[in-house]
Amino acid sequence: MVRVDGSGSSASLVHVRGLDKTYSRGGEVIHVLKGLNLDIDSGDFVAFMGPSGSGKTTLLNLLGGLDVPSAGTISVAGDEITHMSASKLTAWRARHVGFIFQMYNLIPVLTAFQNVELPLLLTKLSKSDRRRHVETALEVVGLADRMQHYPRQLSGGQEQRVAIARAIVSDPTFLLCDEPTGDLDRKAADEIMDLVGRLVNEFGKSVLMVTHDPAVAQGAQVTLRLEKGSLVGAPEGAGVA
Repeated sequence: MVRVDGSGSSASLVHVRGLDKTYSRGGEVIHVLKGLNLDIDSGDFVAFMGPSGSGKTTLLNLLGGLDVPSAGTISVAGDEITHMSASKLTAWRARHVGFIFQMYNLIPVLTAFQNVELPLLLTKLSKSDRRRHVETALEVVGLADRMQHYPRQLSGGQEQRVAIARAIVSDPTFLLCDEPTGDLDRKAADEIMDLVGRLVNEFGKSVLMVTHDPAVAQGAQVTLRLEKGSLVGAPEGAGVA
Protein backbone atom coordinates (compact mmCIF):
# COMPACT_ATOMS: atom_id res chain seq x y z
CA MET A 1 0.00 0.00 0.00
CA VAL A 2 1.29 3.44 -0.99
CA ARG A 3 0.03 6.53 0.85
CA VAL A 4 0.90 10.17 0.32
CA ASP A 5 -1.60 11.72 2.74
CA GLY A 6 0.35 11.15 5.96
CA SER A 7 -2.04 8.47 7.21
CA GLY A 8 0.35 5.54 6.85
CA SER A 9 1.96 3.61 9.66
CA SER A 10 5.49 3.99 10.95
CA ALA A 11 5.75 0.25 10.30
CA SER A 12 5.81 0.94 6.54
CA LEU A 13 9.00 -0.01 4.72
CA VAL A 14 9.44 3.65 3.77
CA HIS A 15 8.02 6.24 6.19
CA VAL A 16 8.57 9.88 5.26
CA ARG A 17 7.16 12.88 7.12
CA GLY A 18 7.45 16.59 6.35
CA LEU A 19 10.39 16.10 4.01
CA ASP A 20 12.02 19.33 2.80
CA LYS A 21 15.16 19.80 0.75
CA THR A 22 16.60 23.22 -0.02
CA TYR A 23 19.79 24.44 -1.68
CA SER A 24 21.38 27.85 -1.69
CA ARG A 25 22.48 29.23 -5.04
CA GLY A 26 23.88 32.73 -5.37
CA GLY A 27 22.15 33.85 -2.18
CA GLU A 28 18.83 32.41 -3.35
CA VAL A 29 17.18 29.54 -1.48
CA ILE A 30 15.81 26.91 -3.87
CA HIS A 31 13.14 24.57 -2.51
CA VAL A 32 13.62 21.21 -4.23
CA LEU A 33 11.21 19.21 -2.05
CA LYS A 34 8.42 20.67 0.06
CA GLY A 35 6.74 18.91 2.98
CA LEU A 36 6.49 15.45 1.43
CA ASN A 37 4.67 12.65 3.25
CA LEU A 38 5.06 9.15 1.86
CA ASP A 39 4.49 5.58 3.02
CA ILE A 40 5.50 2.56 0.95
CA ASP A 41 5.13 -1.04 2.07
CA SER A 42 7.38 -4.00 1.43
CA GLY A 43 6.87 -5.49 -2.01
CA ASP A 44 5.55 -2.27 -3.59
CA PHE A 45 6.76 -1.12 -7.02
CA VAL A 46 6.45 2.66 -7.30
CA ALA A 47 7.35 4.91 -10.23
CA PHE A 48 8.04 8.62 -9.75
CA MET A 49 7.45 10.87 -12.74
CA GLY A 50 7.62 14.60 -13.31
CA PRO A 51 9.41 17.29 -15.30
CA SER A 52 13.11 17.95 -15.05
CA GLY A 53 13.93 19.71 -11.80
CA SER A 54 10.83 18.46 -9.99
CA GLY A 55 12.88 16.70 -7.31
CA LYS A 56 12.60 13.07 -8.44
CA THR A 57 16.28 12.16 -8.24
CA THR A 58 16.71 14.24 -5.08
CA LEU A 59 13.96 12.20 -3.42
CA LEU A 60 15.59 8.95 -4.52
CA ASN A 61 18.97 10.08 -3.17
CA LEU A 62 17.40 11.00 0.17
CA LEU A 63 15.64 7.63 0.47
CA GLY A 64 18.92 5.88 -0.30
CA GLY A 65 20.91 7.83 2.26
CA LEU A 66 23.06 9.55 -0.38
CA ASP A 67 21.86 12.98 0.74
CA VAL A 68 20.38 14.48 3.91
CA PRO A 69 17.12 16.45 4.16
CA SER A 70 16.85 20.07 5.24
CA ALA A 71 13.83 19.17 7.39
CA GLY A 72 11.60 16.19 8.08
CA THR A 73 12.29 12.55 8.82
CA ILE A 74 12.93 9.41 6.79
CA SER A 75 12.65 5.91 8.21
CA VAL A 76 13.46 2.91 6.02
CA ALA A 77 13.18 -0.70 7.13
CA GLY A 78 12.69 0.47 10.71
CA ASP A 79 15.83 2.63 10.73
CA GLU A 80 15.51 6.39 11.12
CA ILE A 81 18.26 7.47 8.71
CA THR A 82 17.82 11.24 8.85
CA HIS A 83 20.45 11.88 11.51
CA MET A 84 22.75 8.90 10.99
CA SER A 85 26.48 9.58 10.86
CA ALA A 86 28.23 9.14 7.52
CA SER A 87 29.84 5.86 8.62
CA LYS A 88 26.54 4.42 9.86
CA LEU A 89 24.80 5.48 6.64
CA THR A 90 27.47 3.71 4.59
CA ALA A 91 26.91 0.50 6.53
CA TRP A 92 23.13 0.95 6.30
CA ARG A 93 23.23 1.40 2.51
CA ALA A 94 25.40 -1.68 2.08
CA ARG A 95 22.86 -3.73 4.01
CA HIS A 96 19.60 -2.33 2.67
CA VAL A 97 19.91 -0.54 -0.68
CA GLY A 98 20.57 -1.69 -4.23
CA PHE A 99 21.15 1.14 -6.73
CA ILE A 100 20.42 0.93 -10.46
CA PHE A 101 21.34 3.95 -12.58
CA GLN A 102 20.77 5.08 -16.17
CA MET A 103 24.48 4.75 -16.88
CA TYR A 104 25.49 1.29 -15.80
CA ASN A 105 28.62 2.42 -13.88
CA LEU A 106 30.43 -0.83 -14.60
CA ILE A 107 34.20 -0.91 -14.29
CA PRO A 108 35.48 -1.67 -17.81
CA VAL A 109 38.59 -3.61 -16.74
CA LEU A 110 36.54 -6.03 -14.62
CA THR A 111 34.48 -8.95 -15.88
CA ALA A 112 30.75 -9.19 -15.29
CA PHE A 113 31.48 -11.55 -12.40
CA GLN A 114 33.97 -9.14 -10.84
CA ASN A 115 31.65 -6.15 -11.25
CA VAL A 116 28.82 -7.99 -9.50
CA GLU A 117 31.15 -9.19 -6.75
CA LEU A 118 32.28 -5.67 -5.82
CA PRO A 119 29.64 -4.94 -3.13
CA LEU A 120 30.40 -8.26 -1.46
CA LEU A 121 34.06 -7.37 -0.98
CA LEU A 122 32.92 -5.07 1.84
CA THR A 123 31.28 -7.98 3.67
CA LYS A 124 32.70 -10.84 5.72
CA LEU A 125 31.58 -13.49 3.24
CA SER A 126 34.14 -16.09 2.28
CA LYS A 127 35.36 -16.31 -1.32
CA SER A 128 33.23 -19.39 -1.95
CA ASP A 129 30.13 -17.70 -0.51
CA ARG A 130 30.78 -14.63 -2.64
CA ARG A 131 31.03 -16.81 -5.73
CA ARG A 132 27.74 -18.51 -4.90
CA HIS A 133 25.97 -15.16 -4.43
CA VAL A 134 27.40 -13.74 -7.68
CA GLU A 135 26.50 -16.81 -9.73
CA THR A 136 22.96 -16.75 -8.35
CA ALA A 137 22.52 -13.04 -9.15
CA LEU A 138 23.82 -13.47 -12.69
CA GLU A 139 21.55 -16.46 -13.19
CA VAL A 140 18.53 -14.42 -12.03
CA VAL A 141 19.26 -11.74 -14.67
CA GLY A 142 19.90 -14.33 -17.38
CA LEU A 143 23.65 -13.83 -17.77
CA ALA A 144 25.09 -16.98 -16.25
CA ASP A 145 26.84 -17.63 -19.57
CA ARG A 146 28.37 -14.13 -19.73
CA MET A 147 30.01 -13.89 -16.33
CA GLN A 148 33.56 -13.81 -17.72
CA HIS A 149 32.75 -11.20 -20.36
CA TYR A 150 33.94 -7.60 -20.02
CA PRO A 151 31.48 -4.69 -20.40
CA ARG A 152 32.80 -3.90 -23.90
CA GLN A 153 31.77 -7.41 -24.95
CA LEU A 154 28.16 -6.90 -23.84
CA SER A 155 25.20 -5.02 -25.31
CA GLY A 156 23.68 -2.08 -23.47
CA GLY A 157 20.83 -4.25 -22.22
CA GLN A 158 23.28 -6.88 -20.99
CA GLU A 159 25.36 -4.23 -19.22
CA GLN A 160 22.24 -3.05 -17.40
CA ARG A 161 21.50 -6.66 -16.44
CA VAL A 162 24.97 -6.87 -14.92
CA ALA A 163 24.24 -3.64 -13.03
CA ILE A 164 20.98 -5.13 -11.75
CA ALA A 165 22.79 -8.30 -10.67
CA ARG A 166 25.27 -6.10 -8.77
CA ALA A 167 22.34 -4.31 -7.12
CA ILE A 168 20.66 -7.52 -5.92
CA VAL A 169 23.73 -9.63 -5.09
CA SER A 170 23.66 -8.64 -1.40
CA ASP A 171 19.88 -9.26 -1.17
CA PRO A 172 19.03 -5.63 -0.28
CA THR A 173 15.79 -4.56 1.35
CA PHE A 174 14.80 -2.43 -1.63
CA LEU A 175 16.01 -1.20 -5.02
CA LEU A 176 16.32 2.42 -6.11
CA CYS A 177 16.26 2.84 -9.90
CA ASP A 178 17.10 6.19 -11.49
CA GLU A 179 16.05 6.13 -15.17
CA PRO A 180 17.11 2.46 -15.50
CA THR A 181 16.05 2.29 -19.16
CA GLY A 182 17.02 5.83 -20.20
CA ASP A 183 20.02 4.70 -22.27
CA LEU A 184 18.32 1.73 -23.94
CA ASP A 185 16.24 1.18 -27.06
CA ARG A 186 12.62 0.12 -26.64
CA LYS A 187 13.25 -3.63 -26.96
CA ALA A 188 16.06 -3.61 -24.40
CA ALA A 189 14.03 -1.29 -22.15
CA ASP A 190 11.07 -3.68 -22.23
CA GLU A 191 13.34 -6.59 -21.34
CA ILE A 192 14.80 -4.70 -18.39
CA MET A 193 11.32 -3.80 -17.15
CA ASP A 194 10.26 -7.45 -17.45
CA LEU A 195 13.25 -8.33 -15.28
CA VAL A 196 12.43 -5.66 -12.69
CA GLY A 197 8.84 -6.95 -12.62
CA ARG A 198 10.16 -10.45 -11.91
CA LEU A 199 12.22 -9.13 -9.02
CA VAL A 200 9.03 -7.70 -7.52
CA ASN A 201 6.62 -10.53 -8.28
CA GLU A 202 8.85 -13.59 -7.88
CA PHE A 203 11.44 -12.41 -5.37
CA GLY A 204 9.37 -9.95 -3.34
CA LYS A 205 11.66 -6.98 -3.92
CA SER A 206 10.49 -3.43 -3.25
CA VAL A 207 11.34 -1.07 -6.10
CA LEU A 208 11.29 2.74 -6.22
CA MET A 209 11.95 4.03 -9.72
CA VAL A 210 12.37 7.43 -11.35
CA THR A 211 11.47 7.55 -15.03
CA HIS A 212 10.42 10.04 -17.69
CA ASP A 213 8.98 7.28 -19.90
CA PRO A 214 5.22 6.62 -19.50
CA ALA A 215 5.63 3.18 -21.10
CA VAL A 216 8.17 2.26 -18.43
CA ALA A 217 6.03 3.69 -15.63
CA GLN A 218 3.19 1.39 -16.70
CA GLY A 219 5.24 -1.51 -15.38
CA ALA A 220 4.96 -0.16 -11.83
CA GLN A 221 2.03 -0.87 -9.53
CA VAL A 222 1.62 2.82 -8.62
CA THR A 223 2.83 5.99 -10.34
CA LEU A 224 3.33 9.17 -8.30
CA ARG A 225 4.00 12.54 -9.90
CA LEU A 226 6.32 15.23 -8.59
CA GLU A 227 5.99 18.85 -9.66
CA LYS A 228 7.97 21.72 -8.16
CA GLY A 229 8.93 19.60 -5.18
CA SER A 230 5.45 18.40 -4.27
CA LEU A 231 3.51 15.21 -4.93
CA VAL A 232 0.57 16.16 -7.14
CA GLY A 233 -2.21 14.25 -8.80
CA ALA A 234 -1.51 11.22 -6.62
CA PRO A 235 -4.59 9.48 -5.23
CA GLU A 236 -4.83 9.60 -1.46
CA GLY A 237 -4.33 6.16 0.00
CA ALA A 238 -3.40 4.80 -3.41
CA GLY A 239 -3.66 1.05 -3.17
CA VAL A 240 -1.30 -1.52 -4.55
CA ALA A 241 -2.87 -4.79 -5.62
